Amino acid sequence: MDAYLRRTAMWYGGLGLLSGSVMRNLALPPAYFQHVVREIEIMGVRSLGVALTAAVFTGMVFALQSAVNMARFGAENYVGPLVALAILRELGPVLTAILVGGKVASGITAELGSMKVTEQIDALRTLGVNYVKRLIVPRMLAALVVFPLLTVLADVLGVVGGMVIMFLERGADMWAYWNATTYWVVPKDFLMGIGKSVVFGAIVTLIGCYNGLSTEGGTEGLGRATTATVVHVTMGVIISDFFLTKLFLILFW
Repeated sequence: MDAYLRRTAMWYGGLGLLSGSVMRNLALPPAYFQHVVREIEIMGVRSLGVALTAAVFTGMVFALQSAVNMARFGAENYVGPLVALAILRELGPVLTAILVGGKVASGITAELGSMKVTEQIDALRTLGVNYVKRLIVPRMLAALVVFPLLTVLADVLGVVGGMVIMFLERGADMWAYWNATTYWVVPKDFLMGIGKSVVFGAIVTLIGCYNGLSTEGGTEGLGRATTATVVHVTMGVIISDFFLTKLFLILFW
């Protein structure tokens, strides 16, 4: 038990130190713009299929389930706003962060972990290269761009998917559905999800980078680190979502 608590404390402490180092290096030259663009392509373009497919089917499933249950209370007209609010505030940013984040963070851990066990990180230090600026900051900047954009696309497709399935399965009037949705949904509902996605992007990147840099034990240790990253990212997103929700409700509602 003591060993577990010690490892946990060291993990959180190391993650905090890495976060501080990344913050200090964000504004330092060189900018490594070409690396940022490359990471945007890896994180964003290659993850579009996963994020958008999940968003469409989540919106459709949520709309169907809501319609069946709300019809019992004569409130089926409010399915549109309910689906939109759930997707914009919670399902869009959280599902995108978990699905894309697990994929992205595990890839980061595998890449940096491979560099660590083959002593490439030590070689960069020996050459006087700031490895945080070179390897981590471009990934962080890319994540801060990619995760909000993917969340916006997921929000749109999730809401549209819910509207289409309500028309096909329940015979809902799409114009009335859209009017009810736009009447009840306000800009701060959308901005709440976008704000969460920015934080989720930072959390995903930091966890992936830290687990990669702390990899030990050769290829076996690399496998353990990659597996742990997926678990850490999922739990990090879910736990931070609660605190971010409380914060936004206090600030804006």
